[in-house]
Amino acid sequence: MWNLVATGTREGDVYHLLLTKLEAERAALGTGQVFDVLGKAFSGQSLRGLLIEAVRYGDRPEVQARMEQVIDATVSEGIPELLRQEALASEVISEAEVSHLRLLMEEAAARRLQPHYVRSFFERGLGALGGRMSEREPERFEVAHVPAELRSRASTRGRPVARRYERVCFDKDLVQSPGRPPAELLAPGHPLLDAVVGLAIDRYGSVLTQGTVLVNEADLSEDLRVLVYLDHTVTDARPGLGGREHVASRRFEFVTVGRDGLATPAGVAPYLDYRPAREDELDLLKPLLGEAWLAGAGLEKAATDYAIEALVLDHLAEVQARTQERVGRTMAAVQARLSRERDYWDQRAAVLREQAAAGRQPKMNPERAQARADELEARRKRRLAELEAERQLHALPPVVVGGALVVPAGLLARLGNGDAAAVGAHAARTKAVEERAMRAVLGWETRLGRDAKPMAHNNPGFDIRSVDTDGHLLLIEVKGRIAGAEVVSVTRNEILTGLNAAERYVLALVEVCPDGTDVVRYLRDPFAGKSRRLHFAERATTFDWGMLWEAAGEPT
Repeated sequence: MWNLVATGTREGDVYHLLLTKLEAERAALGTGQVFDVLGKAFSGQSLRGLLIEAVRYGDRPEVQARMEQVIDATVSEGIPELLRQEALASEVISEAEVSHLRLLMEEAAARRLQPHYVRSFFERGLGALGGRMSEREPERFEVAHVPAELRSRASTRGRPVARRYERVCFDKDLVQSPGRPPAELLAPGHPLLDAVVGLAIDRYGSVLTQGTVLVNEADLSEDLRVLVYLDHTVTDARPGLGGREHVASRRFEFVTVGRDGLATPAGVAPYLDYRPAREDELDLLKPLLGEAWLAGAGLEKAATDYAIEALVLDHLAEVQARTQERVGRTMAAVQARLSRERDYWDQRAAVLREQAAAGRQPKMNPERAQARADELEARRKRRLAELEAERQLHALPPVVVGGALVVPAGLLARLGNGDAAAVGAHAARTKAVEERAMRAVLGWETRLGRDAKPMAHNNPGFDIRSVDTDGHLLLIEVKGRIAGAEVVSVTRNEILTGLNAAERYVLALVEVCPDGTDVVRYLRDPFAGKSRRLHFAERATTFDWGMLWEAAGEPT
């Protein structure tokens, strides 16, 4: 603060100098928005008054102490209301909304395919396209050669790709390593990864439309189903590249359709848990592949109709929820800020014209000030039009981009040995064990005071979604085995979810005993966190049941 009183400056000069200084700051900032916003936080006393008092008496200790008390008290009262009025982001929300958003974020983190899946795809994809990558340090790699075709593809999109990369990684925690060069994070949005994805789609995208036969080894039923891949896009009214519609959100949806024509959601990336059918299995399936329901157009229609009725509406609602409020708040702020700036320069131009008419030499050309006002008005209109276009969302029809026939292991077993009764009995026993295991774990969750909900039978990654007493998410994969079992199989999606969720993931082991008693044990972070590596072709992993059982403990 300026100590002007000590220099002998008169009180009237101090007041004039202070206002002149504030006006200069206001002109430099465009509208003086710093002082405008701070001033709104004070109730009962203006910011200008406090500044004047500080200039006059700020060297007195008692005045300094009193002003600190006034500022602390008034700002603490005014800031919450100011945030409520001025905040552009939705982070200014209630505690209940924060808890809900935290749960959504935790579940989304568990569902993410990065870094484990991104790494396995990139390793396989770069090699197939002619590139070379080798590990330099644990989980950090050197890309020794980027093919010219990849570099050319990236350069045409204005995002250059280097010939080689000294260090890359797939986990943000590994970007920095003591004593070693920093690594580039290969994640969605990095030009090298985007180029590999784009070129792989160009070369092999047609394979999706040809279709294939996959085997679900975890399904002991005999119900053939078709997995349909749909590409769905939400656009807005802003212009996109090349005259196309601007994409606000785009995602893959997966739907399964049965013999009866009924469609159901397939969850996130269900194909990760399936394997390609072998030649001998295809021979067994040949009589079924010619069935009429597989050849007709009803499959695509059923999948598309279901996606339009359910998945598309959910996708659009999700994008609208995060867009409408944000754009509305931004429009209000843009309108207020640019209108204030325009009005200031309009007034400034009028004052300068009056000074020129009176024969005085103005400090600024009036036409320049008016041009500034006109520019701000045009900018205001242009920005509001852009924001209005951004919130005009439109859901495009889903597009079928591929499909696969999913064959349950139970059907293959029956076709292979012809003993339908034995296969059916085994499937029934397995289903009964799974149901008992689920009931046992849900019972434990209730006793522990958690809000647990079973997921759909085909939900990839976990079986129970539970909310702890502190509001955090717990994802539980249930594995039930008859007493005396030696091994247990865990699918790729279950491993990926466990790796991503780590401390929020539980492998619930249930020993189902003939006497009707079921023993439950919980194993948290069962896949040793991020140190667990997944091979590209790894669909499931078999674990020793006894070793897992010993490592687990009573549910807590």
